[in-house]
Amino acid sequence: MLQHRAIAIVLAAACGCGMGGRMHPGAPTPGQASEQPAFLRHRDLTWTRIVPELGATSPEIAIMHIDPATQATQLMIRTPAAIHVRKHWHSANETHTIIRGTAVLECDGQRAELGPGSFNFMPAKMIHEAWLPAHSLTFITVDRAWDINWVEGAPTAADVGARPPRLRHAAGAPSGPRNPVEHHPQ
Repeated sequence: MLQHRAIAIVLAAACGCGMGGRMHPGAPTPGQASEQPAFLRHRDLTWTRIVPELGATSPEIAIMHIDPATQATQLMIRTPAAIHVRKHWHSANETHTIIRGTAVLECDGQRAELGPGSFNFMPAKMIHEAWLPAHSLTFITVDRAWDINWVEGAPTAADVGARPPRLRHAAGAPSGPRNPVEHHPQ
């Protein structure tokens, strides 16, 4: 009798364990791919030159995570030297969070100076450019695969050390914010 009771307990436990995945619909079943948490230290990131022709002055990129389903990507870009990142666009929506340095970003006639902790959002295919100081660090996300499409070619040696040009205002033009409806008729 004691032996039958032990067998019943073992069978009940085995059935319970086998059904555990089915009792929780969100839980992965054996053999099903699931994402794992990632813990990355800055010192352990793998950095690759974005414009290898610039040698040691090239901005560098570290891909931190790519979502296997959507290809959404989180990455960091650092700059060993100040640089003008020429006009370009991405197929995905993009965000920038400035970690170190003060960046100047420009798009659609708007320019912003962003320091550490600052954030911006660029819609997909929005043409933009940036001026980054030496030793800057920027955290970037895109909601699809990472790509970069240069409008006038990748940065060259002439862009290393470049600062943003001064904004020019027409004689008598107000220097404050523009009314977008006034300048972009529908």
